[in-house]
Amino acid sequence: MTTSLATAVSAEIIIKKSRFIAHIHPVSGRAEALALVDGYWKQHPEARHVCWALLAGGESGMNDDGEPSGTAAKPMMNVLQHKHLEGVLGVVVRYFGGIKLGAGGLTRAYTDAIATALLDAEYIVSVPQNNIEIALPFADEGRIRRFVAQNEGLVLGVHYSNIEAYLQLQLAQDKTTAQLEEINNLCAGQVRVTSS
Repeated sequence: MTTSLATAVSAEIIIKKSRFIAHIHPVSGRAEALALVDGYWKQHPEARHVCWALLAGGESGMNDDGEPSGTAAKPMMNVLQHKHLEGVLGVVVRYFGGIKLGAGGLTRAYTDAIATALLDAEYIVSVPQNNIEIALPFADEGRIRRFVAQNEGLVLGVHYSNIEAYLQLQLAQDKTTAQLEEINNLCAGQVRVTSS
């Protein structure tokens, strides 16, 4: 199960005259994320830093953009990971206010900026799915369609041979094995998986 954002969210906090403007976007991968980071540099040419953290599977990454190592991007990444997010980019634009915050202060500021933006987030939870085709007796088709619907699966398609019905199913990955066993029991052991 993965969680992402329905739409981008933003927030701004001010700490000792420094502005921290946080933006969190749902993204498809690194190329889209880096284009967004570049866009923030263009929108904020006077900013001191544009730090980012990306959670996107094998394309994940982060950049402190000149802040002391581990004080910006890593705290941002920690907040995103704590929320179990995937496919998201967190960006914090910093305008320096003239007062140094120290490593601990920077870590808290970047953490708070991202956490504040996430207060307004609408989350989307997606469950990995398996697509499977099964063959079963004609007489059992209606019963199995009802079972699949009641268990939050989908019947994606159906076709028939002279002796069987073939249902293309979409089932939650973590429930596929148990649901196939139950379907086979409902059909008195007459179900075959024909493709997965």
